[in-house]
Amino acid sequence: MVNNKIGFAVIGYGGMGSWHTRKVKEEMGEYAELVGIYDINPERGKVAEENGIHSFATREELLADERIDLVTIATPNDFHKEIAVAALRAGKNVISEKPVAMNSGELEEMIACANECGKLFTVHQNRRWDEDYLTIKKLLDENTLGKVFRIESRVQGSRGIPGDWRNQPQHGGGMVLDWGIHLLDQALMMTLPRKLVSVYSELTNVTNEKCDDGFRATLIFDDGLSFYVEVTTSNFIELPLWYMLGENGTAVVNDWDCNGKVVMVSDWENRDAVPIVAGAGITKTMAPRTDDTIQTYPLPVQKADWGEYYKNVFAYLNGKEDIIVTHDQQRRLMRLVEAIFESGKTNKVIEFKDV
Repeated sequence: MVNNKIGFAVIGYGGMGSWHTRKVKEEMGEYAELVGIYDINPERGKVAEENGIHSFATREELLADERIDLVTIATPNDFHKEIAVAALRAGKNVISEKPVAMNSGELEEMIACANECGKLFTVHQNRRWDEDYLTIKKLLDENTLGKVFRIESRVQGSRGIPGDWRNQPQHGGGMVLDWGIHLLDQALMMTLPRKLVSVYSELTNVTNEKCDDGFRATLIFDDGLSFYVEVTTSNFIELPLWYMLGENGTAVVNDWDCNGKVVMVSDWENRDAVPIVAGAGITKTMAPRTDDTIQTYPLPVQKADWGEYYKNVFAYLNGKEDIIVTHDQQRRLMRLVEAIFESGKTNKVIEFKDV
């Protein structure tokens, strides 16, 4: 503890590590005190010092500091388990960046160590606070579109995989473990209490032969809901982030600014359609609905505060709340990731035994 606040430190001071330190230092001062950081790269330590943040000389020195109660790990994915175990055994509570581990076996080792040490071990699933996700989730939760039978979730870039460890499989690179882990976590959380029945995926290697630079996956749930997840890095014309189809209407969220709309049927009785010219023929089936049979609404945009993630962790450590991101949620997520890899490599539908 520091000044009766939770002593906080970060291991790994790259993009996400500097994000964690800045957000906690600037926005969580009521709950936590930033003690310092450690990064294996001395140059990053110098940058931290220039930013007024103490840089520990070694990881061991950081973990030996009795002021530190909570450590966030923001390193390449293949180091998460090693560092988490060391921190837990040093008596620290631990937040791991996503993906929590390279596979389910590593995750179980980390959970077992946390249980043995009696410490918190959780994962930074920050995109549960994305406003686009929460907006689509609200439409689903409130049954706005009637029975929803299809949801599409995607992010698309055009620059391939960044040229750092993220394109190296030995470090846990690739888009399934990078952006995919976010979208898959969102998919599993927003569809509760449905059970996942099957998974089919396609892994792509357009710009990188060593690890996946994109993937497309279809998740089928026990009520028939089809949930499509796509992450690609070679798209020069982007499709919407979200597309939801229900019996009574359709919703689209185009971007992270939540531009989009909801279109719903207003008159089910008026079923007549005027044929239109479609290419080299005419069609009545695909003729658009007339304006007097549909109504367009704005999206019910949900505002969110990412800081709620850390506030929950601090409240848990003070015995005031249950932790939001649980072990069982991460077990289910890692099993889904493994099913996606298996399906992509075998070109087969994978039966998912949900629990």
